Amino acid sequence: MHSEFTKRIFTSIILLIGIFSFLKYTNEDFFLGFILIIGFICYFEWLLVNSDTLADRNFYKNSSIHLFGFFYFLLVLPTSAFYLRFDINLNFFYLILIVCIFSDVGGYVVGKTIGGKKLTKISPNKTISGSIGSFIFSMLPLIFIYLFNIETMFLKLNLVNIFFSLFVSLVCQIGDLFFSYFKRLNNKKNTSNLLPGHGGLLDRIDGLIIVLPVVWLIKIFEIF
Repeated sequence: MHSEFTKRIFTSIILLIGIFSFLKYTNEDFFLGFILIIGFICYFEWLLVNSDTLADRNFYKNSSIHLFGFFYFLLVLPTSAFYLRFDINLNFFYLILIVCIFSDVGGYVVGKTIGGKKLTKISPNKTISGSIGSFIFSMLPLIFIYLFNIETMFLKLNLVNIFFSLFVSLVCQIGDLFFSYFKRLNNKKNTSNLLPGHGGLLDRIDGLIIVLPVVWLIKIFEIF
């Protein structure tokens, strides 16, 4: 676990620094191009994950997999990410990213440390303790920000943001289970070997790419 955890943390830090720097200094065109590249990689890994299903050459299954991948990764994901970054607020976008990362790390650390009863048959490595750890860790960014007195409009320790962080963690976990289902269905452990300690890009951001469109819809309908 120690070696795997070290890889996971190191990769997360590198990604976090790179993404945060890019988000702060990029313009709209470069950001859209970046998200489209991410979408293409995820789309490719989505097809790899479902390679066994695609090998059956069932027209309806194959069409559904391709259409979902194209529509979601190349249309919905870029649209929602662009809207949240440029039409809402950069700090709010940061909050979403940080909560997703902390939720993922919390689930891994607590799940591996405590173990216990399995959460679902969809993903045998997921435990109830890990799920609780994800919820707990998702609130840590707000606590750290409060302790270091760097609160802003969106990065502030209050009930609304605590609830939002817990909600994001929930959606993040659902996204993880969604893609875990397809990996299990096709006997795949990872979507690829692109990132050390994480597998593929889709393995790393499976929760985030579900969270962004959900939060986008919440903002459109002014729920939060």
